[in-house]
Amino acid sequence: MKCNYFLLNALLLITLLFTKTIQAQNKTFSQQQIIDDFHNLYSSLVDTHYNAFAYISEKDFEARYQKLKNEISSPNYNLLEAITLYQQLVSSLNNGHTEIDFPVASYIQYAHAGGTLFPLELALEGSKAFIRANYSHNASFKKGAELISINDKPITEILEKIYPQISAERQYLKNAKLEIYTFPRYYWYVYGQQDKFEIKVRFKDKISNHHVTAIDVFNGFEDKKDEIINAQMTLRFYEHAAYLNPGNFSGDEKQYQQFIDDSFKQITTQKTKNLIIDLRNNGGGNDSFSDYLVSYIADKPFKWSSKFSLRTSQLLKLDTKEKRDLNNPYWRSIMEKEDGTQYEYNLGYHEPVADGKRYKGNVYVLVNRHSHSQSSVTAAQIQDYGWGKVVGEETAEYPSLYASQFQYSLPITGIIVKISKGYIVRVNGSEEAKGVVPTMLIKDKLRDDNDEILTTLLTRLSK
Repeated sequence: MKCNYFLLNALLLITLLFTKTIQAQNKTFSQQQIIDDFHNLYSSLVDTHYNAFAYISEKDFEARYQKLKNEISSPNYNLLEAITLYQQLVSSLNNGHTEIDFPVASYIQYAHAGGTLFPLELALEGSKAFIRANYSHNASFKKGAELISINDKPITEILEKIYPQISAERQYLKNAKLEIYTFPRYYWYVYGQQDKFEIKVRFKDKISNHHVTAIDVFNGFEDKKDEIINAQMTLRFYEHAAYLNPGNFSGDEKQYQQFIDDSFKQITTQKTKNLIIDLRNNGGGNDSFSDYLVSYIADKPFKWSSKFSLRTSQLLKLDTKEKRDLNNPYWRSIMEKEDGTQYEYNLGYHEPVADGKRYKGNVYVLVNRHSHSQSSVTAAQIQDYGWGKVVGEETAEYPSLYASQFQYSLPITGIIVKISKGYIVRVNGSEEAKGVVPTMLIKDKLRDDNDEILTTLLTRLSK
């Protein structure tokens, strides 16, 4: 499946951030400063996360902290080194919405200094890696071939070294995030600059060795690559179905609502009996967007979760006081509770559209491992209310999850930490640690340009 979106948005940030990048990346911190802020990180994660020990025991988290702290041995650390260290602690919480982002500032500076990258982009399926795109000058191996090793290191060993830099509940989500952020960037992040690569690949049971050289970050990779999170507002009609992609659940909300209104007017006019809602390769966003979409297929007032809970903390209150509207009952509730309090917040019901506007045909919701955050929650919502059949592959993210993210900065290094302040339970009340499982399972092979999920569904609808 071909996609085109740059989640990190590095190319747009280059001009705006380059001066700040140089200043930030050239900052160095003493060993004691790194130790002190590492303790600040540890304490703030425990004090601020909704449930820091949901997926790791307190004892194991403490042991991870002490192990990493004992590795702080250099007299000085730059920003990239600090982020690399700190994210290993953050990711040990095994929560996809608690993270320190990929070090974009360091990456941009590296790129401007003539930095290079590994030239192959990968699709990860189970424990195997397949070549999704080849940006090297060596065309002797094919797209879709399995990558076995790089410079005599098995790909499984390389991935195990990368995984601590990615926050996720499970390996399936780590792989999905790595596909989004891209293997070449993370290979540089973990292994640094390398100029030459000896790779071993398997294609149709034949194993072969190849030599590839590094490519320029900008001209060789960023200017050529395509991306995975690419949801765009789209409406089109097939012979047996209308196809609606609502785009990500973010951006200009009035424009989004107008698109949804216009789309359902056209769908009603066409009198199509099948509607396909595509939530694949979707970065998620806000429930107000997704609820507006769902209101056109709902037959009664609805929620996007059965339970939504928050935990107050000192850092959350500081963020709320500085950035939020305290006249809003939601934000005011955070300020009124004692630090550390977990409480359920009732977000109320959303009303469906008038009966004459509601779509009453068959609804199919497409998902894949890249249906992230609110898009995964929305697919579960439609499934749980019985308003549509979910089609595709299991989502990598859980629909019952620790999320509702906010961010704060560490006091010494200034590193930004994103953290889950809330807990969401899907509409049917299940808290099982698994993604949205489709009624109709169809594997999505990211290594090729075929749209297996949509094509298979359209074929079945035509019969």
